[in-house]
Amino acid sequence: MTDARRHAPATERNREPIADILRTVLPEQGTVLEIASGTGEHVIHFARAFPALSWQPSDPDPAAIASIRAWAETARLPNLRPPLTIDAASDGWPIERADAILCINMVHIWPWEATVGLMTNAAKLLPPGGPLILYGPYLQQGVETAPSNLAFDESLKQRDSRWGLRQLEDVVTLAESVGLRLEAVHAMPANNLIVVLRMGE
Repeated sequence: MTDARRHAPATERNREPIADILRTVLPEQGTVLEIASGTGEHVIHFARAFPALSWQPSDPDPAAIASIRAWAETARLPNLRPPLTIDAASDGWPIERADAILCINMVHIWPWEATVGLMTNAAKLLPPGGPLILYGPYLQQGVETAPSNLAFDESLKQRDSRWGLRQLEDVVTLAESVGLRLEAVHAMPANNLIVVLRMGE
């Protein structure tokens, strides 16, 4: 790309399998907040796939914000909002409410404090029954970890000791501490998971 648009090749491979799960989880209407939107390619795809929903992308990185804006200018989707600058670890996000929150491939490549912030802020923004949907690789008790995921985990820790694949049970315990409950765990291609949490009624 010669403009501000960034491209993540994995997006083209995983966006439709993710959308298949989202069709069973998202509300029929309302606002979906995406945390850590990255290139913006996922949110563009989902805004097209779910036109009855309003999509709110966000990211803390100015280059990512520029990429999201550039993709949005090309797509010109009426249900796609301008991106917000949100650091997941921050206390208090610049949005008052979300009917669903989506977070793809963030938990393992940001410090644990970002996951704490994600859960804490989700509990403030989501209505009763509102979903928080996580996508990415995780470690699970009693489940053998794929060699590729172990190698990925090691490479992440070499880049930053605060990064790495999280134990799914730790993430669920954190979620439960703020009033979210685990609804489902879906196995996805390339040894990833979708974890669906919902705000308590």
